[in-house]
Amino acid sequence: MTEPAKPNFEPSSFVRVGLLFYGAMAAAAVVWRVGFYQEPMWRLSEAVPRMGVGTEIGLGVGVGLAVVALSYVFTEWTDVGERLAKAMAEPLRGLTIPDALLLASASGLAEEMLFRGALQPRSGLIVASVLFGALHFAPQRDLLPWTGFAVVMGFVLGGLFEWTGTLLAPVLAHTLINAVNLPLLVHRYGSNAAELGSFDPPDDV
Repeated sequence: MTEPAKPNFEPSSFVRVGLLFYGAMAAAAVVWRVGFYQEPMWRLSEAVPRMGVGTEIGLGVGVGLAVVALSYVFTEWTDVGERLAKAMAEPLRGLTIPDALLLASASGLAEEMLFRGALQPRSGLIVASVLFGALHFAPQRDLLPWTGFAVVMGFVLGGLFEWTGTLLAPVLAHTLINAVNLPLLVHRYGSNAAELGSFDPPDDV
């Protein structure tokens, strides 16, 4: 009987490094926006009125659920989406669902603080969205759609930030997307390490 392939990393170390990375990202955002410019971290501008917490929560959750549904259809109904999901799951094998949720929450908060909260008010929506996509670039064919998806999501989340005037809606949307999709990747593909490395794309793609 063949033993299952072991993770190519120590899950607890992977989580610690991830949390340190996102912690540094959040700290850099605060230093930039609050320290250098003495502006509120959570607001686009004091001149932009808030919609109200309930509306902002509703928009964030609604956009998050819509993106989760679209990404599920993409991975379930297309060969490109399936290959993307398997490629993304490969470095995550061995990660527990609670750890996946922890990283999802940390990344959703820290990335929104840096790219929307700190960068977008100074550089604009387009630059912030393109740089957000660049952060998610990986030099692997099956992962290239992830970069394009990140650019599109940069515009979506940045649009939420400009529309609502605060980070609440984009943080909720981003965290919800990660909190559903990351554990789903781990659950569906993360334990199937032996097949991940030998996955052959169909000839018609």
